[in-house]
Amino acid sequence: MLKAVLFDFNGVIINDEPLHEKLLAQILIEENLKANPDEFREVCLGRSDRACLHDLLQRRGRVVSDEYLTGLVVRKSRFYQQQLEALEEVPTYPGLTDLIFKIRVADLAMAVVSGAVRAEIEWVLNHLNLAQYFSVIVAGDDIKTSKPDPAGYLLAVDRLNQQNPALALQPEECLVIEDTFAGIEAGKRAGMKVVGVANSYPYHMMQRQANWAVDYLSELELDRVLNVFSGGEKPEVKD
Repeated sequence: MLKAVLFDFNGVIINDEPLHEKLLAQILIEENLKANPDEFREVCLGRSDRACLHDLLQRRGRVVSDEYLTGLVVRKSRFYQQQLEALEEVPTYPGLTDLIFKIRVADLAMAVVSGAVRAEIEWVLNHLNLAQYFSVIVAGDDIKTSKPDPAGYLLAVDRLNQQNPALALQPEECLVIEDTFAGIEAGKRAGMKVVGVANSYPYHMMQRQANWAVDYLSELELDRVLNVFSGGEKPEVKD
C-alpha cells in the first residue's frame, strides 16, 4: 500500500528553473568563464548545484577542489535567496496546495528529496506555509551524490522510519513526484513508482519515462494511485 509521497523541490514545489539557469550563468561569468545556455538542460536540470557546477567548471578546464566548489555553491545560494526575497510572491505551481491537502487527508507521510541547499528549501517551504507538512527534508547538504543516484530517496525512507518506526516504510510503498529525467531515474532506481509532471519537459516525454505523467499537479488522481498501490489497478509501469 502507499504510505509516503516524496516530492522533488525545484520544478515541482517551486517554479524556479529559469532563476537557477540565470544564477549559474552569473557564477560562471564572475569566474571569468563563458556561459552556454544550451548546457543547462544537459548538465544541470534535475541535478544538485554541486554536481552541476563541478561539471560546468570541469568542461572549461578549471581545477575543481571541494573547497572551491563549496564556495561557489554558498555564493549561488546567497544570490538565490536574495532574488526570491525581492519577489512579491514565491513562484509555485497550480494544484500544489490542493494535492498536499489530499495527501494529508489520506494520512500519508511527506518528504522533500532534492539536490538544493537545505536553507533554500526551508526558506521556500516556510514562505509558502508548507513546512509543517514535510516531516523530512533530504537536501543537497545531506548526500554526496546527485540524482539520478537513488541515495537521496533511500535516505528519505530511512529518516521517515527513524521518525516513526511504526510506519515500517519500504521503498516500494513510496510515490515520487518529479519533473526531470534524472529525478525519475533516481526514484525508479530506489524501487519507487514515479509521477512525472510536465513542468520542465513536455508531457509526452514524461509519459515515456515515468509510471504516470500529468501536465499539472492538479491532474494527479490520488485515489487512482492509492488503488494501484492496493492492488486494485495495474500501473503503467515503464522500464
